[in-house]
Amino acid sequence: MSVNQAKNDQSQSSQPQTLHDSASPANTSDLNAPQANRSSIWRDRLRKYQPKIEESKAVCVEGKLTRMVGLTMEAMGCQAPVGARCIIIDPDKSQVEAEVVGFNGEKLFLMPTGEIHGIVPNSRVIPTPNVYQAPVGPGLLGRVIDGAGVPLDGKGRLQTEEFVSIHGRPINPLARDPISEPLDVGVRAINALLTVGRGQRMGLFAGSGVGKSVLLGMMTRFTDADVIVVGLIGERGREVKEFIQNILGDEGMERAVVVAAPADSTPVLRLQGASLATSIAEYFRDQGQNVLLLMDSLTRYAQAQREVALAIGEPPATRGYPPSVFAKLPQLVERAGNGDKGGGSITAFYTVLTEGDDQQDPIADSARAILDGHIVLSRQIAESGRYPAIDVEASISRVMTEIVDDQHLKMTQRFKQIYSTYQQSHDLISVGAYIQGSDPKIDESIAMQPSLNAFLSQAINEAVAYEESLSGLSAIMGQPAASAPVTGENEPSPNSGGDE
Repeated sequence: MSVNQAKNDQSQSSQPQTLHDSASPANTSDLNAPQANRSSIWRDRLRKYQPKIEESKAVCVEGKLTRMVGLTMEAMGCQAPVGARCIIIDPDKSQVEAEVVGFNGEKLFLMPTGEIHGIVPNSRVIPTPNVYQAPVGPGLLGRVIDGAGVPLDGKGRLQTEEFVSIHGRPINPLARDPISEPLDVGVRAINALLTVGRGQRMGLFAGSGVGKSVLLGMMTRFTDADVIVVGLIGERGREVKEFIQNILGDEGMERAVVVAAPADSTPVLRLQGASLATSIAEYFRDQGQNVLLLMDSLTRYAQAQREVALAIGEPPATRGYPPSVFAKLPQLVERAGNGDKGGGSITAFYTVLTEGDDQQDPIADSARAILDGHIVLSRQIAESGRYPAIDVEASISRVMTEIVDDQHLKMTQRFKQIYSTYQQSHDLISVGAYIQGSDPKIDESIAMQPSLNAFLSQAINEAVAYEESLSGLSAIMGQPAASAPVTGENEPSPNSGGDE
């Protein structure tokens, strides 16, 4: 036998001995242990490796871009949940971020959140584990961000460390604090005749150019709130800077957060902007603060959802709006309002653009049903020169009866009755067909009409407190009709404007 063969035999004979020696005495006893004990021992050992398995990263399976029509892209070869983010990489290594908005079999439907120039067929599609989240914290105050949470004001990165889902969390309806106190919005007609409660959700219905953005700005400056969250969704880009400089100002921005997703943003970014603004408002509400949420506009949000739904093949239902639009609206609106008992509140105002001044527009009709009240702005009143052009006959606050006393309600009802009587007889009065003394109610409405119009008029920079509004209403309703002050009918207020 050679020396090498002897060494090999020695190494082979020692190998089993080495394996046996490496086993602990406990391992040796496992073989002689009962079946139940051996199973328990192995479960304990495998449990030690569970954290390592959970920490391990899943294999990322890439896909490729197969089709693109408009803003809708189709990808195959990868899987991702609806709402997930994907990165699309073209041969030039440029990247485009997109969101999964649907799927059909093996196909994923994607829509971009930014520019899509340069995308070519068969581009790489890489799913990411990330979903869109909202950066929240006190560091947001005074900042302007876009629908993805990216700063637009040039003040550097956001000083926030917390992130929450942009889809919010559902609140048990029985756990919500009821609306029990009025909120001073600084507008005389609303304070007195359409009293808003803290935690209420109101709609501002108007056509284009009637003054809804101006009225929204007045409430932004004058409303008593700890934090103001403004969502400018799908509106003109120039309005963003004008709203910040002319309406909020430096003092207002100290307690405000502005989320801007203008009309030239992609529909996905507009949808995210509305959800992001609501998530930020929810965060401050959960901190026990009273938040004023202003969203301009709810109609643009619905139109963005319509673009997405139609692009992925959802059939239209009512006037071109797919069913998902009418499911999305209450999901967004219901997130506002009061929180748990003893917590904060979100008082929300949503502007609703009525196309062609049609109050029966599908979005306007749906919003009217899910909101706690609506303020209608009339083009006819605006053209007569009275601002804000609030149509008190068509407007209502559904919680007013719960937050004001009986005397206030009686004065409001009497005001509306007198105002409505005049409007119903306006044509007869204008052409001179009405003979004074024929109807005492019409005579009273004619005599008081100048006072009513003066009460409903208010300058842009004039703030009228809640108590002052009630005093003015009481003064008008308590005085004899014959002694009502005579001023020019439909006299326009100074410094008023009708820009949308």
